[in-house]
Amino acid sequence: MANEERKDFNAMLHDSKDMPKMQIVTDEATIKKYGGTRMYFAPPIAYDEVMKTIPEGKVTTVGDIRAYFAAQNAADFTEPITAGIFVSIAAWASHQRETDKTPWWRTLKANGELNPKYPGGIEAQKALLEAEGHVILPRGRKNIRYFVKDYKTVLFPLEG
Repeated sequence: MANEERKDFNAMLHDSKDMPKMQIVTDEATIKKYGGTRMYFAPPIAYDEVMKTIPEGKVTTVGDIRAYFAAQNAADFTEPITAGIFVSIAAWASHQRETDKTPWWRTLKANGELNPKYPGGIEAQKALLEAEGHVILPRGRKNIRYFVKDYKTVLFPLEG
């Protein structure tokens, strides 16, 4: 996203965009990739609500949140592109609020990777995670990416 400081992310967070909704997918490549035809779309606020449940010292991933929503709504999968956008909206909305903060830094990308699109980029997420006791490891030579060490051991189980 661009010009984050000028956008009203809390308004975006509360704009449901006609979600939640279910869509039947007919594209064979998509069906094969995600394992079914029933694709669920969760509204932005739903991501924020789940992200608020992750306790200090624990983490989750966008993929785990997507799997949680799919299971809760009898879907085969949750739409991945809006999921990535909506966790970023939740993070930025929290950043813009004085109260009712969301611990956005505890939501990771796939394989425990930190998200450069969050407020303050990798450095802010890294500092917040390290303050909670996590070890952050760089990977790569040119395009360095950062990951929570052994993130699977500190995953918070999303149940419902």
